[in-house]
Amino acid sequence: MPSNLIVFCTFFLTLFSFKSHSFADNPSWVKAGYYYSGNEISASDIKATLFTHLLCAFAFINPTNYNIFINSSEEQKFSTFTKTVKLQNPSVSTLLSIWGGREDSSVFTSMLNESSHRKLFIDSSIRTARFYGFHGIDLTGARPSSEVANFGTLLKEWRAAITSEARNSTKPELLLVMAGYYLKASDSLSYPFDSMQENLDWVHFVAYDYYLPKMASATAFHAALYGSSDWDNTDSGIREWRRRGFSSKKLLIGLPYHGYAWKLVTPAANGGVGTPASGPAITMDGSMGYKFIKSYIKSFGNGVVSRYNASFVVNQFTVASTTWVNFDDVEVIRAKVFYARENGLLGYNVFQVGNDENWELSIGAGELQHNWLMWTMFM
Repeated sequence: MPSNLIVFCTFFLTLFSFKSHSFADNPSWVKAGYYYSGNEISASDIKATLFTHLLCAFAFINPTNYNIFINSSEEQKFSTFTKTVKLQNPSVSTLLSIWGGREDSSVFTSMLNESSHRKLFIDSSIRTARFYGFHGIDLTGARPSSEVANFGTLLKEWRAAITSEARNSTKPELLLVMAGYYLKASDSLSYPFDSMQENLDWVHFVAYDYYLPKMASATAFHAALYGSSDWDNTDSGIREWRRRGFSSKKLLIGLPYHGYAWKLVTPAANGGVGTPASGPAITMDGSMGYKFIKSYIKSFGNGVVSRYNASFVVNQFTVASTTWVNFDDVEVIRAKVFYARENGLLGYNVFQVGNDENWELSIGAGELQHNWLMWTMFM
């Protein structure tokens, strides 16, 4: 019996070692992260070995000629980004992230509605990505809109131009990805899901900022994984995307490396979700990076304790009965990555890497591969 046990254990460890290696090297599992060039850390400080893809943010759209531009104060960071992160991880892929969000929404809409404007934008995005040595292009900030047909046409033309450029230059084809936002079943605004499915390499689902202190009169979890029908949450958002025809195989779950602080209207020792609030606390908009949150908790000694809420899959704590904070700690990040694996998603994308504390969250997300192997091996 002992010898049989030894043989079995040897076989198990060999199999586990092989599967762990295969899992870690599996190119289909995406571990992506945004690097914001205005962040306090430099690109050389990024632990690039924890990621398969890194997105450098943000480039912008010129409202006059629809060309891509990078602020002159940040250009040096963009020009050296790929070379810098590859020193630590030669296999990492980098993407140029273009902002098309709220403050640029009219510019983005104008670009969408004219074929000549779309061509200027597309050609410039490819030239800019190649010039700075990126391996792909990301579009962030494009919210659901009524311009579904034109948005779909943009993606189709963008993919065709990328394919053509690669063929003519004999260079590898650039990746083309975008950020996608929460939709309710009742929402009339939408995305061109068929075109996205056909022309994008993936979409990273922005699974955070559902509720913000400046926009709500009661506390709410900004990035809950689960929740009732009354609360926006990641699971319901991803299910709605699936219902509208977008495949899980091209979807990344967004992981927030930030949380929010709310000022309570009435002091409450254990304030929770739905407690009346009067706006943001601690910072101007209530936002706090994970690094700041951990430091803030430590500054109170044993006076503040973060608690894990298993129903919503979030962390929360209250300070002096007047301030309520919700965020994602390591156990939440692990639960969300497990959710992504269990539901057949392509991977995860974090926002933003510079907010991590000693790379605790990124390491926690990456470590889940071993837990997943143990779980799937005996199912």
